[in-house]
Amino acid sequence: MHRLAAVVVALAVVLAVAQNAENGTKRNSKDGLLYASIPAGGFQMGCAREDCPPNERPVHKVTISQQFWIGTTEVTVAAYKRFSQATNRLMPPDAVENFTVNPGWKDEQSPIVNVTWNDAAAYCKWAGGALPTEAQWEYAARGGSSSDPYGPLNDIAWTASNSGREHLDADALFRDDKMHYEQTLRNNGNKPHQVAQKRANGFGLYDMIGNVAEWTNDWVDLSYYSHSPENDPAGPSTGQAKIARGGHFLYPNAPNRASKRLWNEPEGKSPIIGFRCVLTVVHP
Repeated sequence: MHRLAAVVVALAVVLAVAQNAENGTKRNSKDGLLYASIPAGGFQMGCAREDCPPNERPVHKVTISQQFWIGTTEVTVAAYKRFSQATNRLMPPDAVENFTVNPGWKDEQSPIVNVTWNDAAAYCKWAGGALPTEAQWEYAARGGSSSDPYGPLNDIAWTASNSGREHLDADALFRDDKMHYEQTLRNNGNKPHQVAQKRANGFGLYDMIGNVAEWTNDWVDLSYYSHSPENDPAGPSTGQAKIARGGHFLYPNAPNRASKRLWNEPEGKSPIIGFRCVLTVVHP
């Protein structure tokens, strides 16, 4: 009976691996996370909407010349604990700015937050890669769709409207009561949610929009779009702050889009910023 059970388990593992391969995904043995293969291709980067800020313009053509692997989810608490234990690093504080979204890091399937850019970059290097460039991130976030976001926000993203105990009209709240906006959300228990609970995009990636914003490799240059190269833009060579992308659980609806750009100092920690990695090779 025990032997039969072992055979069943082994068969299930084989079938899971085969299914992952068919879907263009692989599990990385270093961090235990699933990574998706993103094909080379081109897209229009930036935002064409009139209400978008100048730093998301002009819309410009970008070509990603090489296939790459990117995490299907944001790096989870469980995965970061593996990194922390393997490298003898401390876990980040669970409270920043008097805001605790995951007390004691007990919810291990929620995204890790409160990590500096340097922490995130070290994790990705340990996992076998690096943080994505802005161009890689936005290309992956769009998932092959010409629409941004790629679907109805309530279906694909955790935003200020749907990430707390009660559903709120965050747009109306921000418009009518900016002074108490964030405190109202905190009182409502708004926080990041476990990864992969919303609908994935066309590349099979979850939470690229909303939940938490994500560190990228690029330095900030708010005019970079006006002079960036078309092929594989790698961002400015120097700067004072690093770019994070994608909206988050405290944002009203409009800023939750693939073109949204945020930034923070490399040593800054925030409960709204996590990350995911790009790998050139997935560890078997």
